[in-house]
Amino acid sequence: MITFVLSLTFAFVWAAITGSATLHNLILGFALATLALWIVRDEMSCRGYFGRLGRIFSLLLLFFKELALSAWKVATLVVRRDMDLKPGIFAYPLTVTSDFEITLLANLITLTPGTLSVDVSPDRKTLYVHAIDCADIEATKRDIADGFERKIMEAFR
Repeated sequence: MITFVLSLTFAFVWAAITGSATLHNLILGFALATLALWIVRDEMSCRGYFGRLGRIFSLLLLFFKELALSAWKVATLVVRRDMDLKPGIFAYPLTVTSDFEITLLANLITLTPGTLSVDVSPDRKTLYVHAIDCADIEATKRDIADGFERKIMEAFR
């Protein structure tokens, strides 16, 4: 039942995004939503769905907060007269284990100004990150662990 309600909700969201509320477009939106929900059925179990949705929303809020803070940091670094930067690449030990979690973490890091996910080790235990300023690598690692990585584990485990 919850899948039907979600598919119906996503169909209306689809119609709003596409700007067409025709019957054909609503049916297409419903079919796409049902297919998407079927694909992620193991990740998004019905039990605890709303709790998980709240944790995902919390992750989204953290991302927007980090996006604003890091954009401000990069902007202030760029306008300073003495750009005393130490750019570099550091190895970040991963706590997340699934491909989805690693990909999400790497994308969140890359979308945040000043950092870029470069590579994942073959054993999937280390993420290599380029930072515009590696003056305090340990603080950056702590920020990632206490921020994005912790929220990802809360939301998807």
